[in-house]
Amino acid sequence: MSLPACFARPEDAREPLPLVLVDATGFEAWRGAQPASVQAWLKAHGFSPRAGAPLLVPGADGHPAFALAGIDDVRDPLALAHLPSLLPAGDYRLAADAPAQPAAAQVQLGWGLGAYSFTRYLKPARAPARLVLEAAPDAEAMALLEAATLVRDLVNTPTEHMGPAELEAEALRLARAYGGQCRSVVGDALTDQNFPAIHAVGRASHRAPRLVELNWGDEAHPRVAIVGKGVCFDTGGLDIKPADGMRNMKKDMGGAAHALGLAQLVMALGLPVRLQLLLAAVENAIGPNAFRPGEVIATRQGLSVEIDNTDAEGRLVLCDALTYAAEGKPALLLDFATLTGAARIALGPDLPALYANDDALAADYLAAGEAARDPLWRMPLWRPYLSYLKSNVADLANSGASRMAGSITAALYLERFVPEGLAWAHVDVYAWNDSSRPGKPAGGEAQGLRAAWGLLKGRYPRK
Repeated sequence: MSLPACFARPEDAREPLPLVLVDATGFEAWRGAQPASVQAWLKAHGFSPRAGAPLLVPGADGHPAFALAGIDDVRDPLALAHLPSLLPAGDYRLAADAPAQPAAAQVQLGWGLGAYSFTRYLKPARAPARLVLEAAPDAEAMALLEAATLVRDLVNTPTEHMGPAELEAEALRLARAYGGQCRSVVGDALTDQNFPAIHAVGRASHRAPRLVELNWGDEAHPRVAIVGKGVCFDTGGLDIKPADGMRNMKKDMGGAAHALGLAQLVMALGLPVRLQLLLAAVENAIGPNAFRPGEVIATRQGLSVEIDNTDAEGRLVLCDALTYAAEGKPALLLDFATLTGAARIALGPDLPALYANDDALAADYLAAGEAARDPLWRMPLWRPYLSYLKSNVADLANSGASRMAGSITAALYLERFVPEGLAWAHVDVYAWNDSSRPGKPAGGEAQGLRAAWGLLKGRYPRK
């Protein structure tokens, strides 16, 4: 297994400095056992056992003898996420006799998430501190880190270099890496093969819309379908967004990025499922053949949809993909989408909104999020609000005049395309950090990914 650059194997390390982790519960006893010179140094620097700036403690020769760092909670996957950027560049090894001893998997995941930077266009100011892994890397932690990095990199990449074809290329890369099969329905073939809503949204762009499908796994295993919204840029269409609303719309393919990240986890860790990954990849552009407000478009399921607002495009591409996924009769159907600003108004940027048509599925999803410290919040599929999507000329509208319950009505729209009895969960995710925090750098972010992985591995355990 190749290691990310923020880790080193013992044989590759260069004079690693011991890193002593302390927390509030064990700090006083540990400090009391230190030489008077160390105690005086800690006092002079006002060191606290809370997460913050680490402290280099000198030895008798004046050179650093060890680094001391406070953490708040040894069970938090991000407990060490502040250290790769705050410690001076160099190699460090965790002191085995330190009072705080997080689990190895949490150490590796948190360190890796904290060391992340997006370097495609800008060289980082400095390299992160390297952590020496005394034992073999934890396979699941490294897979989670790799998947989160994939999501971040995809979302951070501008649309110029991350359009529908590039999303397709990512799915093809995964298929080749893990022995899957990948195919795409592109451009006018979408109408020929009955994906009319995907075609309608993406037809105005010079970059052809497409449905990308990856299949992997043993046919005898339970079928799990994962669907991602891949709107690679969203102008809002003819109902054009204002400048501030359009500024970060390169991230409107964040649902597809999450779906790719989760699919990679499933394949890399060999989950016993029959995986179907579907990406509805388009660019919602403005042009002479853009779909218009007031038009009635067809869908794969056969329902007609009146376009109330061309900026409610994500649900249109998803409805064809959900219908197609349901035709395979999966045991479980999951979708991810940067679907509504209303979800962010309701829950803020850090908490994805979870909708599910099955209480047991919702409970398992929430429990997995709590266990992974990757929480979601369940929102109601309050069906009376379907009245907000009423149309006088079609089976339903894609939006409505009322701004009430915008996230709920979007989820209700999607539910119309999920057959009764099929367990389905929808995550309305922001996929972005507005500012930098330890382990959560500004820009693209994987949110709810560890929760989704915990759900799947709990339902389909490896032998």
